[in-house]
Formats: sequence, C-alpha cells, structure tokens
Amino acid sequence: MPAAQNDQAEVREIEPYVHCQSTHAPASKKYGKSRVPWLSGTASWSHYTATQYILGIRPELGGLRIDPCIPTTWPGFTAKRTFRGKALDIEVQNPSGVSRGVKSLTVDGVEIEGNLIPAAKLKKGAKIVAILG
Repeated sequence: MPAAQNDQAEVREIEPYVHCQSTHAPASKKYGKSRVPWLSGTASWSHYTATQYILGIRPELGGLRIDPCIPTTWPGFTAKRTFRGKALDIEVQNPSGVSRGVKSLTVDGVEIEGNLIPAAKLKKGAKIVAILG
C-alpha cells in the first residue's frame, strides 16, 4: 500500500498528506515513488465520500438529507454547510453511541419528520440538530 510509506519521504518523494495520481509498482526500478501529486481526482472523491456518506450531509433534489454513518465511539460532530446559497450550522449528537439512524431532526427547534429537510424549510443561518439513536 503506498500510504504505508508515508513516513518514508526519501522513497515516496511527495508530501505525506497529498494524494498523487500514481505510485510505481514493485516491478518498477522506481518502486514506491509517487508521481503527479496534487493533480489526482482522489482528493475530491475523498472529500465527497467523507462529507456525504460518513458525515451524511447530502444534497438532494428535494432538500438536504442528514444520514450519518459514523463510528460508535464518536459522541457527534458539528459542520457548516452551504446549501442553495444558505449557510447552515449542523450538529449531530450521538448519545446512544450508535453508528447510524437519525432518531430526531430539528431545524431552528422545529421537528422534521424523517431525515430529509425540505429545501423550503431551510433559511439562511438555520441551526440543524440531528440526534442519532
């Protein structure tokens, strides 16, 4: 695994925190060396996966879905998200130590049925609180 060599700058020849487009395979004379850092689509896909499927903050046609899938050891998290031009403050609480399942969802103190917040209910600066359980 190339990431296993992140602490070996003399082998990788790139910054340890950067995704690169390629790393030379064992058959190469340059084995372990990585090339074309900062130009990979991996960084954007990693961000997409982390925000939309781990944190579970997903834009959809009908609104904003809050559907986290986090480690049971996380007590929760906070996030700021701009959705359709509106800056939102999102807080996810995990008092039961579960991995997923939104038990309650509120927008500015008003309960929302399910985990999809209709776009019309979101105002600039809205405070969203999701409780897992």
